[in-house]
Amino acid sequence: MSSVATAPRIFRPTLSLKLSDFQYDYPKHLIAKYPAEPRDSARLMVVDRASRTVEHRVFHDIADFFNPGDVLVVNDTKVFPARLFGNKEKTGARIEVFLLRELNADSRLWDVIVNPARKIRVGNKLYFDNGLVAEVVDNTTSRGRTIRFIFDGTCEELYEQIDEIGTTPIPPYIKRDADEDDKGRYQTMFAEKRGAVAAPTAGLHFTQELIEDIKAKGVRVCPVTLHVGLGTFNPVEVEDLTKHRMDSENFYVDEASCDAVNEALHSPTNTVTVCGTTCVRAVESSIAANGGLKAGDGWTDKFIYPPYDFRITERLITNFHMPKSTLLMLVSAFADRELIMYAYEEAIKEEYRLFSFGDAMIII
Repeated sequence: MSSVATAPRIFRPTLSLKLSDFQYDYPKHLIAKYPAEPRDSARLMVVDRASRTVEHRVFHDIADFFNPGDVLVVNDTKVFPARLFGNKEKTGARIEVFLLRELNADSRLWDVIVNPARKIRVGNKLYFDNGLVAEVVDNTTSRGRTIRFIFDGTCEELYEQIDEIGTTPIPPYIKRDADEDDKGRYQTMFAEKRGAVAAPTAGLHFTQELIEDIKAKGVRVCPVTLHVGLGTFNPVEVEDLTKHRMDSENFYVDEASCDAVNEALHSPTNTVTVCGTTCVRAVESSIAANGGLKAGDGWTDKFIYPPYDFRITERLITNFHMPKSTLLMLVSAFADRELIMYAYEEAIKEEYRLFSFGDAMIII
């Protein structure tokens, strides 16, 4: 049963925000270690920007918020098992290699993070449990390296080898080891295009049955792609938000999704609901000259924080995010910081499950 809470104070948009404005405290036991089962049984907080109210629902109720002709934008990126463990040549030292992105498929070159970095130098060979071998060919950052897999098969065969030995890169704050089931748990039902090292977690709540119910109402479900990088977990370390720089992530918007979104944007009755901060960054990074969505691909390092003029996103589905995170800042730009922080207070009071495997929010 739903219930509604109204914000008890006057909200005034704050234009000059700092990192400390996005701090809040939460009980550690509210960090979700596993998704809800079934996934659409997760709780759903409805944040209404016009009435300044917070309503408590269940995620499968989200179909109630759509009308014929509306558009739901989802991210179809697919997480791959990016954490590999192997041994350094000669010494046999155990090392971790975190695959960030493929740099050149033909040359088998990858951008990676290694641990412990002090033991991994250019020229070292790394041996993995299934016989896969890589060579370190360059240093990129203090922990970053470029490696080349020594592999004669096809790209698909190399991916199969990586899948065989890799573990799912679940977020570090979950404080448990990933297991084989996480390869499915940490994947949305929309996942098709391999390339992410973190899931677009707002999409985790959808089930096939729920999507069929939404489509049956005449809603168009439109995929875009943004391959989520490890930078999504990077802390902001400067109080002045204008000095923070985001990692770049690869995105793609196809013509069909572009046309559907633009049609809804120009309709007086339909809305565009964007599922997840990753989708927001994709669509808000691909703006046409006329202000609508533009098809194409590219890289984005767009950092969205208050104040921000959203061009495509009219409603937002999102999870609850960590304090001082760029994700919380994006959500606060879509509503406003005061309303969002009030919603988080309500979530903690009502013991919502937090973060990647946690409960959800829709901002209307």
